[in-house]
Amino acid sequence: MKKLINDPLKVADELVEGLVDAYNGECRHVGTRSIVKTHIPENKVALLVGGGSGHEPIYHGLVGRNLADGAACGDIFAAPPPNIVFEATEAVHRGKGVLYLYGNYAGDVMNFDIGAELADDEEIEVRTVLIWDDVCSAPPSQKQNRRGIAGLVPVVKITGAASQSVATLAELEAVAKKAVLQTRSVGVSMSPGSIPATGKPTFEIDPDKIGLGMGIHGEPGVGEIPMATADELSARMLQYIFEDFEKDDEVEPLAAGDEVLLFVNSLGATTMMELLIALRAAKKCLAEKGIQIFDVLVGPLVTCQEMSGISFSLTRLDDELKKYWEMPCQSVCFSKMEGRYGG
Repeated sequence: MKKLINDPLKVADELVEGLVDAYNGECRHVGTRSIVKTHIPENKVALLVGGGSGHEPIYHGLVGRNLADGAACGDIFAAPPPNIVFEATEAVHRGKGVLYLYGNYAGDVMNFDIGAELADDEEIEVRTVLIWDDVCSAPPSQKQNRRGIAGLVPVVKITGAASQSVATLAELEAVAKKAVLQTRSVGVSMSPGSIPATGKPTFEIDPDKIGLGMGIHGEPGVGEIPMATADELSARMLQYIFEDFEKDDEVEPLAAGDEVLLFVNSLGATTMMELLIALRAAKKCLAEKGIQIFDVLVGPLVTCQEMSGISFSLTRLDDELKKYWEMPCQSVCFSKMEGRYGG
């Protein structure tokens, strides 16, 4: 697959350099491969996100006003090493501790945990909240084994807003955990992405099949299903989310009157045309259950290079989460006006 790059082994480093340039002074490059806001208030509880490069705009594209304070960036589709995590932790710390918030992948968990140990040696308090929204990767009783996929966008946005006003690290941790618990996602893929270092697809799939529950790194899903229309596929995907809420003892089932944030995400190559067709189908499914859409987010925010695919994420909102969602935010890759669309 053709890529407009230089050295395939330097893609992540050059990507981060370009991202810092795009921030035009609002963010700076730190250490080996981290990006941090230029201005972080003293005594602020800090929010650090991170993960592999190649999924832009996430993760490091969510650093900015009322969003994350910094991001530890790994190589393409790879976890950031512990030294990078620690460098970013030191850079964002302002005396009130640092919350780590990232997708639940084994490599990320191991390296961020080591980074937290290094921070502890320097008397920097760290707490971790894992994002595990992919309902296809494990049953509700084993949520701790699930992958983090597109749900990380609303979770990071909400937690970033909360980090502007909370007084303690424990308070920020509680908001993040609530947002994670109320967020569920399911994704499908029609064609693979690729790894720049090899130029080869991350997987193979028949033209008449759809990969169900694919990860954002091109990991195998729970299976393949026949190609379907946008309306058929949207209804089926949302049904997985509805059933997951019903089966999870920690949350109430989604019910008439509940308000949700609906996020329709492209994995890279899926066009806005397709997303909008799926959005109208999703809105119909939610309306049939009496579930109210508080706000809508549409676009390629959690990507896997040129993978063709789509994911739905639902975040059930209470008054606290609504307040943080409505707060305006701005980064080079994701911005939101104050309030909600149409409200």
